[in-house]
Amino acid sequence: MLNTRTSSSVTLGTAAGEGGCARPLALPTLASSGRVPRASGPPARPTTPQPPSPATARVGSYQLALQQLVDSALPTGAFAHSLGFEGYIERELVLDEGSFAVWLGAFIGQQLTYSDGLAVRFLYEGVDVLELDALLSACLLPRQVREASVKMGTRLLEIGAEVFPSAELELYRDLVTTGRAAGHQPLAFAVVARSLGVPLHEALAAHLFATVTSLTQNAVRAIPLGQNAGQRLLRKAADDVAAAVERIPHLTPDDFGAVSPGLEISQMRHERQRARMFMS
Repeated sequence: MLNTRTSSSVTLGTAAGEGGCARPLALPTLASSGRVPRASGPPARPTTPQPPSPATARVGSYQLALQQLVDSALPTGAFAHSLGFEGYIERELVLDEGSFAVWLGAFIGQQLTYSDGLAVRFLYEGVDVLELDALLSACLLPRQVREASVKMGTRLLEIGAEVFPSAELELYRDLVTTGRAAGHQPLAFAVVARSLGVPLHEALAAHLFATVTSLTQNAVRAIPLGQNAGQRLLRKAADDVAAAVERIPHLTPDDFGAVSPGLEISQMRHERQRARMFMS
């Protein structure tokens, strides 16, 4: 049973309970799904990564690439998604810095941990990408949130094919372009990060905090908040992200997809909201 973060102004609801939407996970390697015939069209770009320059090698083979991968300037479309908090704004449950901080902390501890975080971890551990892709499609019940994950994921795969090419990324991209996989954002990130040699612990922290940064920037525009308030929120959220990163390695496949119904209901209501700034 997940603990629910509540305050006098924000309530996400009770947790989904043990098991979420999980089912037993097979543990083949990503490569075991086999090569998928390439979709028709122009020849694919080369997928062999270029060796790092001597200057990059001195900094670290993956550190600068990881910073580029999680930079808010990466054009994946994250600026267009609230992932549910706009519904709380519309119902006047999120009104200011304090109430958004409560919502954000609950989101980190629930959906980011049990869906995104576990997806990244399981892919690193060798769970088949098709299995994880199907599980995410099943667990992300709100249509707009599911579509947001796919839109940002397919965009990240497109960027990655040009900027961070690898055989592993090309395999997942082929699965998506041939219709065998949806192309969810946390899996696209994990594929790129693992191919760059980013350790799991750092990949989890980077992905979770990048998502938090995007949501906070969107909240600054939507509530609205001041820029300094946004930075204060990020500093506080760093503790929640660190706690989630420490928790994720101890979770089991039965925990995959556990999330509070209150958050999911708010995410579902969003598509019928009369005035919307965000796509989700």
